[in-house]
Amino acid sequence: MHPIVDQQKAWFQEGHTSNYEFRKDQLERMRKMLDTFEKPILDALKFDLNKSEYEAYASEIAFLKSEIRHHLKDLKKWMQPHKVKAPLTHTGSKNYIYKEPYGTVLVIAPWNYPVQLALAPVIGAIAAGNTVIIKPSELTPTVSWVIKKMVEQYFSPEYIAVIEGDKEVTKQLTDSPLDYIFFTGSVPVGKIIMEQASKRLIPVTLELGGKSPSIVHKDANLELAAKRIVWGKFTNAGQTCIAPDYLFVHHEVKEELLRKIDEYITKFYGEEPLENPDYVKVVNDQHFQRISDYLKSGTILTGGQVDEERRKIEPTILDCVAWEAPVMQDEIFGPILPVLSYESLDEVIHQVNNRPKPLALYYFGEKEADQERIIESIGFGGGCINDTLYHIINPHLPFGGVGESGIGQYHGKSSFDTFTHHKSITKQTTKFDQNFRYPGSELGFKIIKRIFG
Repeated sequence: MHPIVDQQKAWFQEGHTSNYEFRKDQLERMRKMLDTFEKPILDALKFDLNKSEYEAYASEIAFLKSEIRHHLKDLKKWMQPHKVKAPLTHTGSKNYIYKEPYGTVLVIAPWNYPVQLALAPVIGAIAAGNTVIIKPSELTPTVSWVIKKMVEQYFSPEYIAVIEGDKEVTKQLTDSPLDYIFFTGSVPVGKIIMEQASKRLIPVTLELGGKSPSIVHKDANLELAAKRIVWGKFTNAGQTCIAPDYLFVHHEVKEELLRKIDEYITKFYGEEPLENPDYVKVVNDQHFQRISDYLKSGTILTGGQVDEERRKIEPTILDCVAWEAPVMQDEIFGPILPVLSYESLDEVIHQVNNRPKPLALYYFGEKEADQERIIESIGFGGGCINDTLYHIINPHLPFGGVGESGIGQYHGKSSFDTFTHHKSITKQTTKFDQNFRYPGSELGFKIIKRIFG
């Protein structure tokens, strides 16, 4: 067992996290922590990923503050036992669902939104009354260092601890008797985490990814479609798990849409995006090489220039791409958008359903019947109609994948529920007893047949 797991489990069992006032104080403490360390967080994100102050604050800090605000508003109500109805067999009893924390939770964070995705699950975990171990990504070491320093300043290690290190550290932690594991990252690593957790039957939430399509039908508002696709795809240089991974466009509007996409790339990132001081870089050399190799998978319509020294790749549109091309085999996780065309929505539904269920799907089109058909005919984690990414910002919408794109959901109340065991309790009356359930009851069989028959 990792010693911090032992320490946290012992502290949890003493009951420190059980009451509302404690949990409320810790959420407020986390909000204060984010305020105090705002500049170090922004500086670290700039250093590791070249995120601009605006993008870093909006996608990382502001998101977390919104989550905290939402939890503080409703936490007392969420914690209350929930009374439920009872059948005739339970006449005289009272029945409740109690909200119980799991215990010690491990949060394994990725590098693409290294602050948001490290702390957003923690908000739900501490609101639910758990202790937490955070394992930041080693691929963003400056951010990891800041997370460790600020957590150590504001929280005791028996309550919230940060453990830095590589996959060997992660393995040591997942080999410990944890009560819950929350992982955000790639599908291959998610499978490893789930396999390790299964040895101890530890419940998991896996927030993974996949090839999320952006579908543009012939009746779409092409101006807004282009604008919102460029924003959703190239934010964080495409290093977003729910970014549009490929563009599936109706052949009648393909040419006009691509022209507008090119215009918005220039508008957002300039004539020379590689020289834009706020354009995010690729996280490391390995990912840079992997993404650069995808440039050979089709015809470059827009972008295509790279800067190996600064690990930057221009926002790129790839045309003449085949389904069998390397760029279409795995999640891109970079600033390359392959384009395919179609003739009918039947083709779209068939092609998308013929592949693993994506984490997100974005459909652009005006007819409500077509919108509903796409929603009901294709399996995916969540998404938007006539927009990209925006569903993740609503705390009332649970976020998560399905199939290979993930297991479980969080955000808002779903975060609280994810880290909560719902304990079913029947409080039976002692004022009378229903003898039909006991052996030897002459009327028992007739009563059971009458009630359930």
